[in-house]
Amino acid sequence: MKKTIYLMFLIIVISITVYSFKNVNVEVDLLKFDYEHSSNQYEFQWSKPNNSYLTELRKEFKLDELVKDSEDDLDKILIVTNWVHNLWEHDGSNQPKKRDPISILREVQKGEQFRCVEYAVVINGCLNALGIPSRVIGLKTKDVETRKSGAGHVVVEAYLRDLNKWVMVDGQWNVIPIHNGDPINTVELQRVLANGEEGLSIASLEKNNKSNFFRWIVEYLYYFDTGLDNRFVSEKSYKRLMLVPIGANEPNIFQIKHPIGDFWYTNSYKDFYPEP
Repeated sequence: MKKTIYLMFLIIVISITVYSFKNVNVEVDLLKFDYEHSSNQYEFQWSKPNNSYLTELRKEFKLDELVKDSEDDLDKILIVTNWVHNLWEHDGSNQPKKRDPISILREVQKGEQFRCVEYAVVINGCLNALGIPSRVIGLKTKDVETRKSGAGHVVVEAYLRDLNKWVMVDGQWNVIPIHNGDPINTVELQRVLANGEEGLSIASLEKNNKSNFFRWIVEYLYYFDTGLDNRFVSEKSYKRLMLVPIGANEPNIFQIKHPIGDFWYTNSYKDFYPEP
């Protein structure tokens, strides 16, 4: 009840557009994960908002001013997501010269447009700069190794301390999925869609129709991966952790010919969702 009232209050304060869906009617298998055990062998590292890079990001792009009227972290996430989403039109083939948020934003100021990856990277950096733990999440289809194109999507998960949970943020679509009044993460969204549960909705500051989002996103909710080192301290590539459904293959090729990279694999939900 408290969480539902909390979201209703946000709707009043910042005029969130909420799209409700009684039944999305998608056909997808419920993925199975280990919800009981954790190996505890994965050491995640998180950004601190006062490091020099995030301080520069916050000051150069006036992030404090952007969220000055926000009431709480979910409010800030919606504001930042809406801001980044509207900075450029999605271009699924264009890549930035550098992969960090400041460099991407500077290219955007010159008229460049980028992919879902860059929406996620920029939102992730901005949230971390504002003191909200956040990470980039790679989503992959079941046939990620054999599909020629369109086998992946990239989003953000941010940690809400007051709810003690991770929540999914899609910058390309400018949405946060909600179930029964609570924001949910990517794995929770897969479960809700597979079970055909009611109470599913979308929170967004944008009024455009989002009715196709769930049908579009569902095929990407099979493999989930994120970096172990989430600090903004260098552009080096660090080891990543992939959450794999029980009984599924551990993919190492992306779209037939691209090596996925240096990964750990786990079936444990607890491994993938630590408290930052």
